Amino acid sequence: MLLSSEQLVEQIHDTPGRIVLAVTGGGSRAIADLLAVPGGSRTLLEAAVPYSAAALVAWLGSRPDEFCSAATARAMAMVAFQRGRCYEEEILPAGVACSASLTTDRPKRGPYRIHVALQTASQTAAWWLQLNKGRRSRPEEERLAGRLVLNAVAEACDVSPRLGLELLEGEQVQESRIEAPPAWQDLLVAKVESVCVGPTGRPPRIIMSGAFNPLHVGHRRMIQIAHELLHEPVALDISIINVDKPPLDYMELQRRLGQFPPEQTIYLTRAATFEEKSRLFPGATFAVGADTLRRIAAPQYYGGSAAACQHAIERIAGRGCRFLVFGRDLGVGFLRLRDLDLPDSLRTLCREVPPEVFHEEISSTAIRKSGGW
Repeated sequence: MLLSSEQLVEQIHDTPGRIVLAVTGGGSRAIADLLAVPGGSRTLLEAAVPYSAAALVAWLGSRPDEFCSAATARAMAMVAFQRGRCYEEEILPAGVACSASLTTDRPKRGPYRIHVALQTASQTAAWWLQLNKGRRSRPEEERLAGRLVLNAVAEACDVSPRLGLELLEGEQVQESRIEAPPAWQDLLVAKVESVCVGPTGRPPRIIMSGAFNPLHVGHRRMIQIAHELLHEPVALDISIINVDKPPLDYMELQRRLGQFPPEQTIYLTRAATFEEKSRLFPGATFAVGADTLRRIAAPQYYGGSAAACQHAIERIAGRGCRFLVFGRDLGVGFLRLRDLDLPDSLRTLCREVPPEVFHEEISSTAIRKSGGW
């Protein structure tokens, strides 16, 4: 006899597992299924349905490249995981999310698809299913999405049975997952502040921080020029924490690290701001774009407080850190150090790379939008 959703949910509620669940409409049936069986409060810490584009942007903290994608589902799950940690102290919770594009009352050009993601302290997992377009009603699609979500919840709670999926000919659920190394897990749950990947040695003297999403020729030129100007090897810093985005999940970390050769020293950190980075890397010179330097001097990144901004700059200076500044073409002209409205306390820490030495116009955002990565 096939397992029913009620039977699976009963087994889920009998475990100590705790989850936060977020769905963008498709998959919302799973919320009702979890609450229809007594004991839902033992499992579900929070359920959210960021249905509109504005609501999803608010949930994520930034606008995703695509509203329905594996990356968006994983980012939603990461936010859910972090929210769960605020609610639950004794047991590390899981974040489960669903981002789906299903039948609607207006024509859709793209395929109908369901993306489900699971984030725990130890792993990132994702499931993807492209539906045969026009072969199901909306309620049938919702039932399928809900069962996919419940299966992810079952995995989060270490329940082995799974619900059967009524797939049509040619449909197949694609799965990917990564079990994180212990050091990455410690970084995500803030047991450590940094993890070094690649060769280690004396503390780095030049740090280039970035998302590297993706790594491109401009980044490579900045690394080369910083090395030539300062006569030191350049270490890279990828912060898993961002001031206005979800933390990077383990799949995203693996993808970004995979762009670099094994001999490149890379620090994975929790340092979202340069004040935090200066604490991890005292005495270092940070290679930055002019647009990044401008944000360092913007009070909006310090809770709107100009005093807090000034204190952060003073702490950076007090730790002996400096900035090597590269100009940036932002589409309205080439932005240089001299074009920035900076306090003297920050400007005196800066050295500019002349535009005749570096004048790259490429950007990671443009590459992602063009699909060229």
